[in-house]
Amino acid sequence: MAQGNGIQFDERQFETIVIGGGQAGLAAGVCLQQQGIDFIILDGQEQIGDAWRKRWDSLKLFTPAEYSGLPEMPFPAPPDHLPTKDEMADYLVAYAERFDLPVQLETWVERLTRDGRSYQLHTNRGIYQANHVVVATGAYQKQRIPAFAADLDPAIEQIPSTRYRNPEQLPRGSVLVVGAGNSGAEIALDVAQSGRQVWLSGPNTGHMKRTILGKDIFWWLWRTLFRVKVDSWLGRRLRAKFLGGGAALLEVSEEDLTAAGITRVERTTGVGNGQPEMADGRTLHVSAIIWATGFDPDFGWIERPAFDEDGYPRHRRGVVEDEPGLYFLGLPFLYRGNSSLIGGVGPDARHLAETVARRMAGSKAKAGEEARHPVATAARL
Repeated sequence: MAQGNGIQFDERQFETIVIGGGQAGLAAGVCLQQQGIDFIILDGQEQIGDAWRKRWDSLKLFTPAEYSGLPEMPFPAPPDHLPTKDEMADYLVAYAERFDLPVQLETWVERLTRDGRSYQLHTNRGIYQANHVVVATGAYQKQRIPAFAADLDPAIEQIPSTRYRNPEQLPRGSVLVVGAGNSGAEIALDVAQSGRQVWLSGPNTGHMKRTILGKDIFWWLWRTLFRVKVDSWLGRRLRAKFLGGGAALLEVSEEDLTAAGITRVERTTGVGNGQPEMADGRTLHVSAIIWATGFDPDFGWIERPAFDEDGYPRHRRGVVEDEPGLYFLGLPFLYRGNSSLIGGVGPDARHLAETVARRMAGSKAKAGEEARHPVATAARL
């Protein structure tokens, strides 16, 4: 008998299983619950919200509280408040408790296979079965670390951004942050404010103002670009720019970086005499490197032909048409620009829950028809 979130489960067969208990998985749970669907949420963390708790200490959300709530439960803070990572983690715990969601923790899915209509989820707790599976693990599973990192001097401590917490964990000396996107810029500023010399490597993507005409930037985005569907011409352009790493800085400006004494350098392209080498041939002598170089999806554990040549799911608004019963939720630009954001996942979650309910109703109707006309059914077979 497995146990998680104070709930015990005696069965390992469900109509629907949601993989991932973060914001997307919990939103899916509430929407499935509203449709009266039997489901369970499987998550590998020890506690709901741990994916947020384990990020760097000073992290705050970009989106104000007004745009950081899940379906049926607004974020409990003033509209313009920027939640901290711990506040968001606590909110997710409260969300799961309020709706009594069946979350089973410390359960990670190692393989997803299919036998006929049923999917098999091979986990550390055994095999679970479901007719419908919602993959809500996100697209940020495998951090990109360049191959040449293995050739750096072993004395240089290398830290992926997923393991960075605060400057106290770093050795003495200067630090190179590789990756000048929002995460890299925020981490570089955090380290520099501790008095260290910091280099920030990567292209300048510009800075987006926090407020425009007295309104928060997300007030505008929610009403303009985030309404653009990804399968439109503009949506494809926006998706390509975002996934290509071209997003402008939001919380940190160039003035902030300069004021903190951070030195901008070109892209890190290799190793020279054991030290990181820039695109212009310059080498830096540092004690630590923080890799903020982005992420790739990692769906290799899904043993179904549902992916393109880049390993990205082939879907339409999260529904994999050529793999009935398989769905994805919480991916960047799943349907619109805010699909991966906390406040934007709700509409996609409702769409998937309604799709599951509609397909279940169709299956029941078909089964009833076959039961009423067994001879005709046998003839068709």
